[in-house]
Amino acid sequence: MVDDSVLMRSAISHVIASDPELEVVGVAPNGRIALAKMEQVQPDIVTLDFEMPEMGGLETLGELQKRYPSVPVIMLSSLTLSGAAETLEALARGAVDYVGKPQGGDPAHSLEVLGLQLLPLIKIHSARAKTKDSEAVARREKRAMPTAAAMPAVRPRAAGFAGESGKVSAVCIGTSTGGPNALAELFAALPGDLPVPLLIVQHMPPMFTRLLAERLAATTKLRVTEAQQGMRVSPGEAYIAPGGLHMEVRRDTGGEFLHLQEDPPENSCRPAADVLFRSAAAVYGKGVLAVVMTGMGQDGKRGCEAIHNAGGYVIVQDEASSVVWGMPRAVAESGLANLVKPLCELGPELVMRLRGKRPAAP
Repeated sequence: MVDDSVLMRSAISHVIASDPELEVVGVAPNGRIALAKMEQVQPDIVTLDFEMPEMGGLETLGELQKRYPSVPVIMLSSLTLSGAAETLEALARGAVDYVGKPQGGDPAHSLEVLGLQLLPLIKIHSARAKTKDSEAVARREKRAMPTAAAMPAVRPRAAGFAGESGKVSAVCIGTSTGGPNALAELFAALPGDLPVPLLIVQHMPPMFTRLLAERLAATTKLRVTEAQQGMRVSPGEAYIAPGGLHMEVRRDTGGEFLHLQEDPPENSCRPAADVLFRSAAAVYGKGVLAVVMTGMGQDGKRGCEAIHNAGGYVIVQDEASSVVWGMPRAVAESGLANLVKPLCELGPELVMRLRGKRPAAP
């Protein structure tokens, strides 16, 4: 646990001590001391603050990536504009996740919120790090396709699905943990003249989604923006749902537009992919192509049910390339996925379908 604030170290220690499966093996007030302690304490995971004396969070993260690349790092971020910018930079540099620091208010409630956010991330990322190397070795040794029984259930192509004839009307994407980097890789493979709009839900707080849109826009040929109320939907544009608001697509006499609303969270999320997917199924019918990418939980599963019932098509990211195979797994194991693809193949797959080329059988 690396943080220069005695108060935060005490808060995090209290939260971790509440879980019998977890233990704080070392603390440090800055990055320099943390790096000096790493060999001694050999942590499964590191929590890292940004603003610290002598060696700050981003510099420390860089050194941790060089010296201990297999140790996951979770950033502790302030939910401010500067905190959002630093967090996105940390994710781009290799941090696996982030948690917002408590912002005043009732201390007991703040600790509860911190625990609800932090404890599951610690368990998921440390467990994934422990199994990652052994799974890679097993894959290299096996070098064979899994049996049909071991593969996720994959639905046959929907008869008459628009993607088979080049008539996709919209692409909807849902993602969470690991999503910013996954979106950056996906967008890098897409041309700037896509014939359809991209509607995206990335689980993030307010401010974070605007900066994410700006970062993606600066590194891709696509036009990327954070959605605004009433914004008209156009081909070749990517719209990211704002943090704290559900995003729906609706239609009037002038065409499709975006509606933002504050209905209760779904799957503990707002924005939620389920909300977007359901609205897209109602507006575009079988013209919807949904992509569910890396993320915790099962947001997107119910929305994919609506898309499937409307005759649309569903692609999910595979387990090996996902930071957390939660959202894609929920869809795949429910039999709602028409196709399972690694991240590196999602972009080319979308381009092929949106250009109207008939893809090979999965």
